[in-house]
This record gives sequence, structure tokens and C-alpha cells, in this order.
Amino acid sequence: MKALTFKRYGKSPDIGFTDVPRPEPKADELLVQIHAVGLNPIDNMIPTGLFKPVLHFQLPATLGSDLAGVVTAVGSQVTRFKPGDAIYASIFDLGTGSLAEFAVVPERAAAMKPTNLDFVQAASIPMVGLTAWQALKERLNLRAGQKIFIPAGSGGIGTFAIQLAKQLGATVGTTTSTGNMPLVSRLGADEIVDYTKQEFDTVLSGYDAVLGTIRGDAIEKAIGILKPGSKIVSLVGPLDAAFARAKRLNFVLTFVFGLMSRKIMRLAKQRNVSYQFHFVRPDGAQLNEIGKLLEAQRIQPVIDTVFPFAQAKEALDYLAKGRAKGKVVVKM
Repeated sequence: MKALTFKRYGKSPDIGFTDVPRPEPKADELLVQIHAVGLNPIDNMIPTGLFKPVLHFQLPATLGSDLAGVVTAVGSQVTRFKPGDAIYASIFDLGTGSLAEFAVVPERAAAMKPTNLDFVQAASIPMVGLTAWQALKERLNLRAGQKIFIPAGSGGIGTFAIQLAKQLGATVGTTTSTGNMPLVSRLGADEIVDYTKQEFDTVLSGYDAVLGTIRGDAIEKAIGILKPGSKIVSLVGPLDAAFARAKRLNFVLTFVFGLMSRKIMRLAKQRNVSYQFHFVRPDGAQLNEIGKLLEAQRIQPVIDTVFPFAQAKEALDYLAKGRAKGKVVVKM
């Protein structure tokens, strides 16, 4: 079968199509014929080697982690799915990829595709949906009446997280460019800062939570808009020692990640604010709950561009430009 792979880490990862063996499902896995793949920024970051100490692949490795497709075979221990079922899933951090004609998916990571979504729409959801769900509900414990800052509101994670935060009853602040202000307003954002005209930390105040989605000094600036006792959950780093311990990394990496996060931890402590880095995990049960919100049309997919499988590399290049409104999807 065909798969989009990278052969090495670094500046020349040699990304291209490769003929690879069709995977065989283990006892607890599904074999899925893939119909669509949602792309995420980390898909472009993995070949650089940035996450090599944390994410383990056997090279050449297949890119991609989000998928929607049809089950073609199941392992002997699978009880919730059967051949012919339409499913969606994230296989992030499971050592395999989804930009291929077929993929194996652990039963625990899969959920039935929402009935009102096509495969392209469904494939756009898993990583952003799970990331937002885990960050807002588990890490931030976001409650009705609280205020959360979700920068880059028109991006893949922003468009979903804004909608989920509104479902949880929160007030949402965000940043976006002039042209995308109507989009984020339509998604439910309450306070919108046009970053081409203003700095968000000079406009916003009194927030209870921040979802870090932008690299650079945005997270440090966000500390200034928070109330004492508030929380920051970052999806973009810096990585921290707690993350290293949760991943059971060695002492050296735990020490290094502690050094990486030392500045933000110090700044947060000065404001009586907590900081933590979050790495999404696959979870079919959570995708099932997210699917209910999608079927009820309380959350809607936001898709920028759909590329054919033959242009999957071009799709990654387009995503890397950072201008997509919502998600970029590859259709098989």
C-alpha cells in the first residue's frame, strides 16, 4: 500500500510516497481503510526531530495521526466494532501514522464516526477535539462563568476550543487577524483582539485560564491577563518536568525539561498562577462524547482546504504556512 513517509530526522527528512506492507491488526486492533486524514502542525514538526526523545518511530515512518475510515478487519479481542463500521480516531503517539491507504487503530482509540459528518469532516476532529477536551475539562477544569483566553482563534485548535469552551459556559477571549474576526465571532468568541492592531495583554484582563497555542512570548504575556490562582495549559511548550515524569522519561530529559520551563514557572509563581504542558492522548471514549456534540450540531467542524492524497506533501507545506482557517484535510 502507499503511505507518505519520512526517512530520517532533520532538515532533509526525505518526505515522499513509499510502498509499505499493509499492517496486520493485533488482537485489540482494527484494520481501517482510510478515507480522510486531518493534518496537524505537529505532523510537520515530527520529521525535524524536535520530539524525537518523546515520540518513537521506526524509520521510515508514516506521517499523520488523525483519520476517518471504514473498518475492514478486527482482532480477536475487539468487541465494540465490526467490519463495515465507519470510525474516526487519533493514533498520535502510538508509533504509527495515518497518511496511508490502511492503518491499524487500537480499539480504545476509536469511536464511531458522527452520523451527520462525512469522512472529511470527521477526520478534521480527533486531535483538536481531544486536545481541547483534555485541556479544558481535565487540566483547566473550566466551569460556567469563567473566562478563558484561547489565542489564534481561527486556527485548527482555536476553532474547536472556542466552541467547546462556550458549551462549557465560559466567556472566551481570542486573537485573530482583521479578516478572520467574523469567523471567530460566529464560533462564539466574546472578546476578540485584532493582533494586527493591538497587543492582547494591553486589552484583556481578569481571566481564569489560558490555553497556550502560540509559540514565542505569547504565554509569558498571557500571565499578565490572569487573576491570581488561575491556570495556564500550554500545547506548544515549554515542556516541563511533570510531563517528563508522566512519560517516564529518564532523569536527564526530566532535568532538561525542568530547565526549559524554569522561566515560565518563575513568572507564573510571581502571579500565583500555575503552568503545565499538555500532550494529547488518543481516547475513543472521549471521541464518542465529542461525537454527541457534533451530532447535536452544538460544535461544527471548520475546514480550510481539502487536498487529494496525491498532494499530501503539498497539504503539509500549506499547513506549515500557518494561514489556514480551521483544518487542512487530505482525502483519499
